[in-house]
Amino acid sequence: RNNVAHCGHGHPDIVRAITYQMEQLNTNTRYLHPHASLLSKKLSDLLPGSLDVVFFVNSGSEANDLALRLARAHSMQQSRQSSPMLDDYSQNKSKSKDHIITIDHAYHGHTLATLDVSPYKHHQGKEMECPGHVRRVPCPDVYRGMHSINKKTGDKESNGDTKQQNCMSEIEAAKTYASYVELECEEIISQGNSVSALILEGGMSVAGVIFPPKSYLRRCVNAVRKAGGLYIADEVQTGFGRLGKCIWAFQYSNDDDGDVSEEIIPDIVTVGKPFGNGMALAAVITTPRIASAFESLGVEYFNTFAGSPVCCAAGLSMLDVLSKERLQENASDVGNYLLELFSEVQSRNEWIGDIRGSGLFLGVELVRDRQTLEPATEETSFICRYVPFL
Repeated sequence: RNNVAHCGHGHPDIVRAITYQMEQLNTNTRYLHPHASLLSKKLSDLLPGSLDVVFFVNSGSEANDLALRLARAHSMQQSRQSSPMLDDYSQNKSKSKDHIITIDHAYHGHTLATLDVSPYKHHQGKEMECPGHVRRVPCPDVYRGMHSINKKTGDKESNGDTKQQNCMSEIEAAKTYASYVELECEEIISQGNSVSALILEGGMSVAGVIFPPKSYLRRCVNAVRKAGGLYIADEVQTGFGRLGKCIWAFQYSNDDDGDVSEEIIPDIVTVGKPFGNGMALAAVITTPRIASAFESLGVEYFNTFAGSPVCCAAGLSMLDVLSKERLQENASDVGNYLLELFSEVQSRNEWIGDIRGSGLFLGVELVRDRQTLEPATEETSFICRYVPFL
């Protein structure tokens, strides 16, 4: 599962671009270089709406960390505008607290701020717990989640605790799962606090290649924005055409339940991993309005190595290869072929419980029993560990 070498290992175009730039100049980002401006423009051109402001960082964790800061800045600005007589922000915020809504089993990074919104880590070890300002809602898993579709009522989740409630359709599942976000927004506001943001992957990677049911994203984003919060789309593992159908995972869910509505466009997008095809390159893209709120706080943002000439050369070359070699289309074609093959194997093998995903973002879930969904944990571990080397 290598989602970093987006254009393959040692792609000659990217190697050539990196080598040439290293021979010419590589320095810290106090010194302006045209590569950064050009890469910013090419990146923003791939995104819809007014997502025009780009902050370069070194990793997906840094990107999501900065995205949370931008959301907090936006919340601060809203608070000042609603209470203009309170010049001291801390006086106003002593009575309320910004809350982040995240999805159970999600992973968004390894900094303290991103670990706070990464329930995947909350369930491991004793270091991290879900803090009070983070609201965790159920993962919108329609296969083995709390609200599965057309499954035997009464089955248990894999943890054996929570009873599943069967849903008759994808729309019903979307409404039910989204209601948790709606309820959290209502509760946060009723307690005198504020909703800062919803952070969400359009296709949840570490959680197990989970795609939310159609219209789920729209319902959640509408609720969060109604409460004054922002939608952060984490595209670190899913962006740049990996899904085949679309270049960004947040676009995958725009194919909703048929309601006449505008396309859901994030307020903040984060990218990383494949951006530099192995070089340390990531970014946060947002709107001028949100960037202005961040700038108004007066705290300069600077990152020594982020967007260096060499890393930007890698990013520019990666985007060029992505387009020239039609890698998004290739992901779609190969992904569809793999889905056909997996489905054929599933038809004669009871161990395969579910096949899901899009493009080269696919998941095959193994179970010991298709009715109870008992996880085939040991068998899956064996396949992942040994089969690739046979």
